[in-house]
Amino acid sequence: MSKLRLAIVGAGPAGIYAADLLIKSELRDFDVSIDLFDLLPAPYGLVRYGVAPDHPRIKGIMNALFEVLDRGDIRFFGNVEYGKDLTLEDLKQHYNAVIFATGAIKDADLDIAGIQLDGSYGAADFVNWYDAHPDVPRTWPLNAKEIAVIGNGNVALDVARMLIKVPEQLLSTDIPHHVYEALKDSPVTDVHVFGRRGPAQVKFTPLELREATDLEGVDTIVHDEDFQYDEGSQQAIESNNQTRVMVKTLEGLRSKPQTGAARRLHLHFFSQPTEVLGEDGKVVAFKIERTKLDGTGQVVPTGEFRQFDVQAVYRAVGYFGSALPEVPFTERTGVIPNQGGRVLSVEGKQIEGVYATGWIKRGPIGLIGHTKSDALETVANLIADKDTWWQPASADESAVVQLLENRQVAYVTWDDWLKVDAEELRLGAAEGRERIKLFDREDFNRIVGRG
Repeated sequence: MSKLRLAIVGAGPAGIYAADLLIKSELRDFDVSIDLFDLLPAPYGLVRYGVAPDHPRIKGIMNALFEVLDRGDIRFFGNVEYGKDLTLEDLKQHYNAVIFATGAIKDADLDIAGIQLDGSYGAADFVNWYDAHPDVPRTWPLNAKEIAVIGNGNVALDVARMLIKVPEQLLSTDIPHHVYEALKDSPVTDVHVFGRRGPAQVKFTPLELREATDLEGVDTIVHDEDFQYDEGSQQAIESNNQTRVMVKTLEGLRSKPQTGAARRLHLHFFSQPTEVLGEDGKVVAFKIERTKLDGTGQVVPTGEFRQFDVQAVYRAVGYFGSALPEVPFTERTGVIPNQGGRVLSVEGKQIEGVYATGWIKRGPIGLIGHTKSDALETVANLIADKDTWWQPASADESAVVQLLENRQVAYVTWDDWLKVDAEELRLGAAEGRERIKLFDREDFNRIVGRG
């Protein structure tokens, strides 16, 4: 029986699912040895660094990912940067194939006037801050009383909720102290969420919507003029249970009494962003054009413009992938060109030994659960391509370890991560919390005995 030495670049759900599915696959007739690499010193990717701290259900996915990595049949190498610490040529010398599962961590662009003003931010940058990503600044400018959030997806709701939620309600989560203190000092009173489509077309999930609109100390405000439904909307409501629940939840907000709370979350539909207005280089207002339904569930502009006084604007219009050294990349869509996970050259031909899965494969769409079926497709094609795998010169498992050590890469192993994990739990227990997230690479190094 032959053996597949596989490298996976990216230790988020996409990479971990791919590893797990390959190990469990009934399609293979060979042994496997899998090494999982990540730029960050911690596993779990966007589940750790992209999910709001008050999402315990989603964070629970980490428990399942933990169990996969804790079995001992997948090696984890954190704090290893592909393209710097390991090149594509290195991978060819040590593995039969590589799967790129690097996801998407940057904000998609929004091309409207004034988007570059001081006080205009990408949602992903804000998420990285409140999730204590080790490579972002520890401070965030929370000085706005009125804020606009652009987007009608779950990330927009996450951002809005973190901005408007009474900070003390976050103390039961893993939120680091510096994030809590900054949120506590925020003068925010009103957060406005803008989407260009109607209630039947939003991309929220029902749970996210309920979590954002049922906050203690926060009133949620909707507007009767936004509740329009055309034939296309009615069809969506009747044919899709999630849409039906979403609309019912939003409709319920119309009659929900206001409490006079000091903080307010405003949901605006049929609002196409057109301009961020500024004075002296700083955000002072946000301008939208009203839209209307066209009968099919789509919207068209009306020519009616409205302006809202705000001091900050967050765009949550989607994530965007990043190009990787020596790997083809489609600039328009932010993905690695591929067919079923098989990476394609600029000429459209399969590049032997190179595969992709997750958001860098299909784009930043779908819930975490979709990543598993996505990985299944890539793994099946990898197995089918057995005859085209690379033939590495140094396939022994110790060879790549020696390579990293020779290059003085301060890689983090699974055993190292367990020490960090235990320390986060210990810090949390001392304050009656499940864990407190560590964020400095220096802390990681200290805990694992490197500093």
